[in-house]
Amino acid sequence: MTHRKLFKFIAIIILTVAALSMLLLSVLFVHKMSSKDTDKKVIRIIGTSDLHGKLLPFDYDSNAEDRSGSVAQLSTAIKKYYNKDTFLVDVGDSTQGNMADLFLDQRCHPMIEALNTLNYDLGVLGNHEFDYTPDDLDKFISSFKGTVLTGNLYRNDGSSVCDGYKIIKKNGVRVAFIGMTTPNSAGWSEKDKNALKVTDPLEETRKILDKIKGKYDLLVGLYHMDINDEFGIADSGVADICNACPEFDVIVASHGHRKIEGELINGVLVVENQDKAQTMSVLDIELTRKGGGWRVKTKSSKCINIKDYAIDLKIKAEFALNDVEAKNEATSVIGKLEGGPLVPDISEVSVPVADPKTPVTYFEDTPAMELVNRVMMYYADCDVSCNANTNPTIDIEPGDLRKCDIAVIYKYSNDLWKVHMNGAQLKKFMEYNASVYNTYKKGDKGVSITNDPIYNYYVFEGVKYEIDVSEEKGSRIKNLTWPDGKPVKDTDEFDMAVNNYLANTTLLSPGILYNKDDIPTLVEAGIYAEKGGIRNLIIDYIQEKDNGVIQSECDDNWKLIGY
Repeated sequence: MTHRKLFKFIAIIILTVAALSMLLLSVLFVHKMSSKDTDKKVIRIIGTSDLHGKLLPFDYDSNAEDRSGSVAQLSTAIKKYYNKDTFLVDVGDSTQGNMADLFLDQRCHPMIEALNTLNYDLGVLGNHEFDYTPDDLDKFISSFKGTVLTGNLYRNDGSSVCDGYKIIKKNGVRVAFIGMTTPNSAGWSEKDKNALKVTDPLEETRKILDKIKGKYDLLVGLYHMDINDEFGIADSGVADICNACPEFDVIVASHGHRKIEGELINGVLVVENQDKAQTMSVLDIELTRKGGGWRVKTKSSKCINIKDYAIDLKIKAEFALNDVEAKNEATSVIGKLEGGPLVPDISEVSVPVADPKTPVTYFEDTPAMELVNRVMMYYADCDVSCNANTNPTIDIEPGDLRKCDIAVIYKYSNDLWKVHMNGAQLKKFMEYNASVYNTYKKGDKGVSITNDPIYNYYVFEGVKYEIDVSEEKGSRIKNLTWPDGKPVKDTDEFDMAVNNYLANTTLLSPGILYNKDDIPTLVEAGIYAEKGGIRNLIIDYIQEKDNGVIQSECDDNWKLIGY
């Protein structure tokens, strides 16, 4: 072999070895990278709740466009955040509110149909799914194409209405979901009290956890419950679940209509959404390989504001007929107002007002507040009532009353409740309520108020009283009597009609106004809740009791003095 051939042969061998080495290194590198990639996975959960009939960006109750949130906008946001490792879940209260009760007779309720269109994987029953009949509830469950989880709901024969958990394997990760509703759900409506039983969600959760131990890599809670206990009932808040069951990695809470982007409770990441599709939660849980399974390494969450997203035109088109029907209902005439406006102009008030932009409600009794309180007293069967002006600009003039006008009179979809209290408790609340006024001093231009929102100022009916704005806070209620002129004694006992917001935030929450030992007691929650709350009760009152005609009148049972 010549030298040239020898060198050529050696060169070929060297190049071949080099090529094989590079190939081997490449294979090893790819294997290493592939192994590294498969050692980490991220499961995403997109959670919504408390949609309350907000299918399209329109508030039918007030007959006005409202792009603060809707399922049509949610659709656009979901598409942005959805990936192959995503679970889409809803945590209850979809089928009530915003004219949703118009469509109960449909084979599939539009809100359920919308969840199906968006391919929701799991759902939980909220308390307002119980506002209708047990048959309606069964239809909600059967028409949902995903899985409904509500593990603490039973029929009278002891059979479960829904499963309490489901384990789904996605991309090799075993994800366990547990779903529960607030223990107060079955008592929300008269229609289902004798048909269904809702048990302690913590006890049911513990049973499931014992059953599925070792069968999951990631544990997710879907609870139609707010963070804290409701009505003082133990285990009705998610905090109790987290503290008793630290096995949970994340919990999607609801019911409280609060924006909670991510709160750690005993190591459990908890999120919650505002109502009417204003927000959605996105949770990312990173898992790393552990033996033959996976363990959670990190978890994060964020809250998405839906007002920032465009309307999905396909959703809008799909539910166009429902939109037309709801708008027609909103503008239907339900009665007539005679005798003057429901609220006089501020210039007609006899009290000197420091700021003419302040609502009239603070300075004198109005026909609007008289109407709302009379309605509450009538349906709660009480002699005393109190309620706030939920809308600072009620401009209803004499003439036809449309259904949407009632939302101007009463802005929020609150429920009617009844509490039992005594005269001392009433006076304490009235003094607390009267603290909204700045103390009037000689030389002031007029009576003025603090910056408290108007929905926290209550007007009382069924008693007579005066508010002395020249007195310091805590000493302003004067001449508190019954309608017959007899003084209200501290020991007098009675029932008072209130809305659920006041009951929950002030009257029945120890430490806010009352101590635990002197707090009023709840007599009944959700009175006629299946009708849609106080707003719809006003409609019924006008149509049924007053034959469709109401007068602009009030009894002037209270007044301001000391100015």
